[in-house]
Amino acid sequence: LSVQLDKLSKAGYVEITKTFKGKMPCTLCRITPQGVDAFEEYVESLKSYLVGKL
Repeated sequence: LSVQLDKLSKAGYVEITKTFKGKMPCTLCRITPQGVDAFEEYVESLKSYLVGKL
């Protein structure tokens, strides 16, 4: 999972914050506006593909 998160972060799609809760590491991921746009474009692409298969 860390490899995929690193790639998404480098692409600007997510922001990653690493903290601790007590002695346990805690990684928080937040989608960026650019990530939302890319995801919406991906969903529309999938819809177009599926409609073409019906």
